[in-house]
Amino acid sequence: MYIHDLKNAEGEKQSKKRLGRGIGSGIGKTSGKGHKGQNARSGGGVRPGFEGGQNPLYRRLPIKGFSNAKFKKVYSVVNVSSLNIFEANTRVDAEKLLESGILSKIEKDGIKILGNGELTVALTVVANKFTAQAKEKITAQGGAIEEV
Repeated sequence: MYIHDLKNAEGEKQSKKRLGRGIGSGIGKTSGKGHKGQNARSGGGVRPGFEGGQNPLYRRLPIKGFSNAKFKKVYSVVNVSSLNIFEANTRVDAEKLLESGILSKIEKDGIKILGNGELTVALTVVANKFTAQAKEKITAQGGAIEEV
């Protein structure tokens, strides 16, 4: 098979609908918009959810419940295994993590260190939160933890 043998599958390519091209096209004159009225006009139509002036559904239904989502803590997470790129006895803080490319931004509640993977160097790690596993792995290598 050669590139010039390739053909589109049956019905794959459809020609664009050409509006207002004569009575014989089936969509001439009014171009499928009917006669007059709001939807026939340029820029015509109503916004989503508009019910012709009737109180719309989203306003008729009662507001129920409460969400704690706005009070949720959001941390930038870093696994212990990704800290292996630093040299021994380095103080790893937010600026170092951003410089090295481990984090692209710091979330509103700060940094949380997770215990996934293995740590092979002794580091002083500065963060807002640590998991129990992360604390254990950092101190086992002779490193230190500073909670901000």
